[in-house]
Amino acid sequence: MTKHAQFLLMAGTAWGAALPAPALAVTQNASVRVTVVKPLTLTALQDFNLGTITLQPGTWSGVTVGISQSGVLSCASANLICSGATSVARYKVTGTNKQTVLISAPNVTMVNQSDPTKTLTLVVDAPSQVLLTSSGQPGIDFGLGGSMTLSSATATGNYSGTFNVTVDYQ
Repeated sequence: MTKHAQFLLMAGTAWGAALPAPALAVTQNASVRVTVVKPLTLTALQDFNLGTITLQPGTWSGVTVGISQSGVLSCASANLICSGATSVARYKVTGTNKQTVLISAPNVTMVNQSDPTKTLTLVVDAPSQVLLTSSGQPGIDFGLGGSMTLSSATATGNYSGTFNVTVDYQ
């Protein structure tokens, strides 16, 4: 063998020894899970009605009137007379049994139908979540109540607005 061939053989061997050894393959197992749920449906069953509120004479402010989720009217002020039929808004949510459903219902701006520049804010009283049960009629009914603050300067008229209710699985 010539010196040149010996040099190339030694250089090739040294170069090959400098390369890292190939890594050994490693396998790790992980579990795979999925929960498949039915789409949620939300159905309006009943509209919200706070009845008729009569403002008493004088100058006053900061009086709250409302109705709870369960339908209990709160009108304990000498500055107001509350009358007429009241009702909470009622909804039915359906989906997959034994799942928690989150409920979102922001406050409602109620507009005076005689003068759209006059508004009242209905602070919504809604459950934050419901659990879809595994027995009985499918779905769960829930109520939305709300309250508003009035003053002697509140413009008279019919006020109306719209609930914006959203439901989603937890």
